[in-house]
Amino acid sequence: MVSLQPPLCDFGWKAREFKLPGVDGRYHTLESARGPNGLLVMFICNHCPYVKSIRDRIIRDTRELQQHGINSIAIMSNDPADYAEDSFDNMKLVAEQYAYPFPYVIDETQQIAKDYGAVCTPDFFGFNAKLELQYRGRLDASRKEAAPDAQRDLFEAMLQVARTGQGPSEQLASMGCSIKWREDAV
Repeated sequence: MVSLQPPLCDFGWKAREFKLPGVDGRYHTLESARGPNGLLVMFICNHCPYVKSIRDRIIRDTRELQQHGINSIAIMSNDPADYAEDSFDNMKLVAEQYAYPFPYVIDETQQIAKDYGAVCTPDFFGFNAKLELQYRGRLDASRKEAAPDAQRDLFEAMLQVARTGQGPSEQLASMGCSIKWREDAV
């Protein structure tokens, strides 16, 4: 399992369009996912220990961000042929078990992960109301184990985005497992 850090924020980079099937039986697009004050696009999966260690805080923060006009969507781009835990059926189970308050969608071709430049799970992209990138950083200081009483980096950054349209100038990169690319997709 390779641990990677994605690059930091390319401020102003425009969100890429997508139309992906969700575990709720509907297709979700950039337009249907966005909130009035912005959108948090998260690349996550079921099997990653980094994601598992922060799943409860992702749920907490996305629920609270909704109250500030920031919607969220989670995209699973791993190749489930190598990681059965990341299959669409297992995505449905995890989303139901944890009552995900956001659409959980699958990027079967892995094209959306490529379009966004996602490199790991979790990888967070925080956009303002104009769908301009304002945050590309970590949820908090947690890694494979939850950091107790960690500062809520992503949450605070996205609150700033909701209020001002701008993300913080200083951001710390997320860290996680590499996206599991299909051999024909690399």
